[in-house]
Order: sequence, then structure tokens, then C-alpha cells
Amino acid sequence: MARNDNAPFEIHVHGQIALRPEVSYEQLQEALKPLWKYAGARSLADGAASVYEEEPGLRHDTQEHQLQMCWTVAGAEDFRQALDEMCMGLNELSLQGAAIEVTFYDKEFDEEEAAEEEESRDDFLMLFVGPSPAAIMQVQRDLLVQDVIQLMERHFETTELAGVVKEIDALFNQRFDALVSSLEIGKPPRGTGGSGHSGHGGGRKPRHLH
Repeated sequence: MARNDNAPFEIHVHGQIALRPEVSYEQLQEALKPLWKYAGARSLADGAASVYEEEPGLRHDTQEHQLQMCWTVAGAEDFRQALDEMCMGLNELSLQGAAIEVTFYDKEFDEEEAAEEEESRDDFLMLFVGPSPAAIMQVQRDLLVQDVIQLMERHFETTELAGVVKEIDALFNQRFDALVSSLEIGKPPRGTGGSGHSGHGGGRKPRHLH
């Protein structure tokens, strides 16, 4: 079902989004339309499968009211537009904030044959969706705290890091207050439909296999 066998990237989308209980399959199909349409499919059922059989693809868990994403498609830089549109659609269906990892793998780069100065065009994005700016900021905050604690635990005891967490919370409170005071509460905050983290080249991130 690959859209283009000559596409420069294999793009992997990975995440788990809690959905409102009343969300229907038809609503989810519409929200995910940018993805399955990009893959050249005519419906979610047709486009839900990943290019790799071992990946679950795009799956609606009706028992747990979750969207599970472990899906790879061949594509190019224009896939970023599809991601933006998907995030806007999922915002309206989500129950709480969630992160979505997107990895672009350079299909033409060969680590073994590449010259020392050559770098791959790999890229990694962290996208965020949620029913409100506050919900999105909460999951952004939680991930940042997790990353910072994990990094600093190499040098300090966890009990010594309460002040660091307090400062992170203060920064997010300032951002939310600024969002409210500027009357932009109806607009997605920075990070929604965009990248929270992005990097090029360097060590290649292993592809998810579940």
C-alpha cells in the first residue's frame, strides 16, 4: 500500500491516544483521513495496516476507548502537513493530552557504506494532541519532568530534585497564563501539530517493533 516506492523516507508514527467514550469509528476515520489518504487508501480500513506486517498499524480499541498507532508509511517532507491536519482532528476526539512520536528514516542512507562525514536525513518529532491547551501542556510538562529527572538522577538523589520540578512547573504556569491573557485559548499551543523535539543526523533511532 506504499504511496511511493521511490519516496526518500520511511515514516513511523507511534502513540496511544485516549478517546472520548462516545467517539465513533466514522469520526476517527475522518480525523485520521490525512494519514490513510496520504498512503493512497480509500478508507481507514484500507489504510490502517502498516507497511510492516509485524506492526499493529492504526487500531481503534473500542473496549479501552483508545487509538493505538504503530504505523509506517513511505513518504517525503510533505507528510508533515498530513500530521498537522491529523493533530487538529484528534484534538477534538481526545479525552486527555497525549504524545505522538514520529520518526523519519532516510531510506537512502547506509550506515556501513556512508563516508565518515556523511549524515542521514533521519528526523524525530514529538507531537502533542489534547482536548484543551491545558491538557496538552500537562503532557508536555510530564514528559519534560521525566526527561530531566532521568538525566539528573545520574548526579543527584531523586529527593534533591524537588526544586527543579517546581521550576519546571513555574515555567509551564507562566506559559499557560500568557496564553490565557493573550486571548489565544482557542488556538493550539506551540507543539500541537508541530514538533516538540526535532533532530537531524547522528545516531539512528531504532524503528519500533511491537
